[in-house]
Amino acid sequence: MLTSISIQNLAVVESLDLDLSTGMTALTGETGAGKSILIDALGLALGNKSDKNMIRHGSPKAEITAVFDVHENTEVLEWLSSRELEADGECQLRRIVTRENRNKAFINGSPATLKLMQELGNLLVEIHGQHAHQRLLKNSFQLDSVDLYAGHQALLQQTSSAYESWQKCLNEINLLKQNEQDRVSRLELLRFQHQELEQLNLQANEIEQLESDFKTLSNADQLIQGCFNISSGLYEADQSVHTQLSSLRHDLGDLVKLQPELQEAYELLDSALININECSDSLRNFSDSLESDEQALQQVEQRLQTIFDIARKYRVEPELLVDRSLNIEQELSELENADQALETLQLELEARQNLFEKLSEQLHTSRKAAAARLTKETVKLLQSLAMPEVRFAIEIEKRPLDKANKKGLDQAEFKVSANPGQPLGALKNVASGGELSRISLAIQVAAMSNLQVATLIFDEVDVGIGGGTAEIVGNLLRRLGNNQQVLCVTHLPQVAAQAHHQLSVTKSQSKDATVTEIRALPEDERVREIGRMLGGVKLTDQTLNHAREMLENIDN
Repeated sequence: MLTSISIQNLAVVESLDLDLSTGMTALTGETGAGKSILIDALGLALGNKSDKNMIRHGSPKAEITAVFDVHENTEVLEWLSSRELEADGECQLRRIVTRENRNKAFINGSPATLKLMQELGNLLVEIHGQHAHQRLLKNSFQLDSVDLYAGHQALLQQTSSAYESWQKCLNEINLLKQNEQDRVSRLELLRFQHQELEQLNLQANEIEQLESDFKTLSNADQLIQGCFNISSGLYEADQSVHTQLSSLRHDLGDLVKLQPELQEAYELLDSALININECSDSLRNFSDSLESDEQALQQVEQRLQTIFDIARKYRVEPELLVDRSLNIEQELSELENADQALETLQLELEARQNLFEKLSEQLHTSRKAAAARLTKETVKLLQSLAMPEVRFAIEIEKRPLDKANKKGLDQAEFKVSANPGQPLGALKNVASGGELSRISLAIQVAAMSNLQVATLIFDEVDVGIGGGTAEIVGNLLRRLGNNQQVLCVTHLPQVAAQAHHQLSVTKSQSKDATVTEIRALPEDERVREIGRMLGGVKLTDQTLNHAREMLENIDN
């Protein structure tokens, strides 16, 4: 249930902190005082769309915080836990609306998307506005009302998922069929490209090796001559480095005999002679391995040119040609197997369609049963709402498969006959405004009494109702409030008197600002407020006594 709500700088509310209780709470006040501002604020906290014009004049932002006690709401607790948003049985929704439309939303202190806020909000609160009776004229809303009463949300979700899966498969099949000509053309191109790249037969790291070979072959003469000259200078020439160092090593050997401490220097010189010998051998071997091969150079150059030309043709770097070849092979395989894929999709389509039809049939059976129960309960409620001769029926008809949607194959039609002798007719054709209001309220009360949502909100749903009927309406809402938290915005004293609690909405004006305030009324002030609703601005003793009598005669 909603335990508190805080509103800052929203419309004509500057600052409001309100605690709420269980049972039925009526919000009353003069026309234009801002009774619906609480509903609007709660709607924002639940993820409704915002408008910067809702922000109080002169303020950069509006902020709303709604706190719910969810200790006993298993569904909400599981939802929060699965998203790591649990907070010891409490759920806090916070929304900030700025003039720059940079909205911020939080669930238990963690940033959240509006979609998440709406998803959670559907588990916490059910809001029925003053125009609900107008929506009741639409067949889609009538079907939603039956589903709400039936309480088969899980089955409805399964049907919706099955429908989306079926339609996705159908779209894939249609796309394959529509693209058949494009597929043939694409296949021809891919086969040519695959053959061309297959003939190229480019190997991994081949380009790097070719470039190395090209560099070596194109500089072969210079490398051979250079290696020969260096090798000769190191070892083979008359005055080679090796010859000179050998002589120096001999002289140093004589000195070692005189001074043993020179032994280390002698060994270093000896090592140098060995390294020079090995270096000379290495240069000579490398030189011998080379030959000036113009034909080999041309072959390497031609291979590189072919690779670069094809890379330019395919608009990729030469090193990426291997990857491009693999991608072409993969796409070619997919397109060549498209017929098999189409056959597989056809089988999958049949399976998904069968599942959708099976779930739709289960949904149809559940709706028919729920419609029968809802019809009986609605008639009973309508009879108590001064429509003793009313006849009411809910028809659930199947539509053809090509008219299917995510809600299944059913269409609902509410039919009514308010007067004896008149046949049942579609609600939109035969019900007057007052009758429509009462029928809408009866269906809402019947449906919402079956809800698991802990907080129910009625925003002036009693419009068009008065007299003794209004008292019955109030009693119906009070009955709901015995099991669920009910917030009701009303102009009717008969409804307000039935509430367990009453909030007064007042608007004050000064030269610079207009401010709306909401406060809980103690019992003596409730008498005056009910009296105002009964008799207008001037309160007489008779009016106050009437108000007091109304409050004292409430049947708990």
